[in-house]
Amino acid sequence: MSNLHFNQLNLKPALTDNLESLGYQSMTPIQAQSLPPIIEGKDVIAQAKTGSGKTAAFSLGVLERLNVKRFRVQSLILCPTRELADQVAKEVRRLARQIHNIKVLTLCGGVPMGPQIGSLEHGAHIVVGTPGRVHDHLSKGRLDLSELNILVLDEADRMLEMGFQDAIDAIIQHAPATRQSLLFSATFPPKIKSIAERVLRDPIMVKVEQAHDSSSIAQHFYKVSDPESRYQALRQLLLSHQPESAVVFCNTKQETQDVADCLCDDGFSAAALHGDLEQKQRDKTLVRFSNRSTSILVATDVAARGLDIDSLDAVVNYHVAHDPEVHVHRVGRTGRAGSKGLALTLFNDKEGYKLAMVEDYINISTFPIPLPDDASVYQSPMKPPMVTLCIDGGKKQKIRPGDIVGALTGDKGIDGNDIGKIDVFTFVAYVAVKRSEAKAAFNKLSNGKLKGKQFRVWRERG
Repeated sequence: MSNLHFNQLNLKPALTDNLESLGYQSMTPIQAQSLPPIIEGKDVIAQAKTGSGKTAAFSLGVLERLNVKRFRVQSLILCPTRELADQVAKEVRRLARQIHNIKVLTLCGGVPMGPQIGSLEHGAHIVVGTPGRVHDHLSKGRLDLSELNILVLDEADRMLEMGFQDAIDAIIQHAPATRQSLLFSATFPPKIKSIAERVLRDPIMVKVEQAHDSSSIAQHFYKVSDPESRYQALRQLLLSHQPESAVVFCNTKQETQDVADCLCDDGFSAAALHGDLEQKQRDKTLVRFSNRSTSILVATDVAARGLDIDSLDAVVNYHVAHDPEVHVHRVGRTGRAGSKGLALTLFNDKEGYKLAMVEDYINISTFPIPLPDDASVYQSPMKPPMVTLCIDGGKKQKIRPGDIVGALTGDKGIDGNDIGKIDVFTFVAYVAVKRSEAKAAFNKLSNGKLKGKQFRVWRERG
């Protein structure tokens, strides 16, 4: 944390009061370096990893400049995935909760176009979306950016990796030349420099070093010879360490799915997350991993970007990342908030040059150590502590998290402490309950009522 406090910034009173009520005091390094020039109206390039507080930095800049009385799209925040866009929109609304009548609209692919068209007809102050869907609405004249004053490119490196270059260029053509532009990126490949030169004007460059914290994250490296021994090494490490929550990073979508399928076949609670999944499946996978009813998430770097998990026991690099910055970004997902983290990396002879780059970048030894002894392979995979129950009703049926808690705890129900994370979507809701109470919770929801109506309930398997 920095020594600079939010109350030292010249923010609107409503923003300052809300930050105080949320417990925001000292700024993170990226906030301390980027917020002052953002508030001054300057273009900014900021390099910082997920979890650094960057979302609050650009969100506060957007809200500070917003004129609520002017009901036009004044800010556009572009994100690589729907999951990240939803998180950003949620944070903007949270930071804006003491400013009345602000409308934040999300425009993302993977969901029906109709409701978005209806929402656009009613207008918005801030749009958060993915480049493809935003461009689609712009090209059909449904979205007007003529009064845009701030453009934010969040996770710009991943947007370019995902092939959004043309869509971003087209969106910029619809934006006023006099706007303020903010570019946030975890890494800074040559493509980012190229787009920054075209999009930003005399930008302030801000960089927070992604140093490896050896005190909180233990990194271990294991040498493997072929694909079969690589998978067996992964299996052995997971059985030995028994992480309650772990992400296994793979470099390709096919590899991600194959590894997840093999882990499931071997009795692990695992799920894949990659770009070829349908949005409904992505939502369900992220819900179950975040509520601890799935223990292992096998993911590509692009799919996992923006993943917001408070406590991650371990990260496994199934292959070494192509870029040492990406390696640091992966590893930094464990050991957060002062907790101890574990990062395990598998490599073969062909990946030696990548390890050398990692060594140089974070100044650690990547000398391999032996795998755990064979006794671990006779253990059973650990079952997740939670189970997910699915309710066939959501926001359209006016269901709220409080309704679900009430239905579970009322009249000889389960203890409130046995209820975990609740996620309510448009037509469906998910509630996590402790494994020991799953049957009782299922019976309570199946036989009871929500909003005076009985809903179909089922247990998500896996």
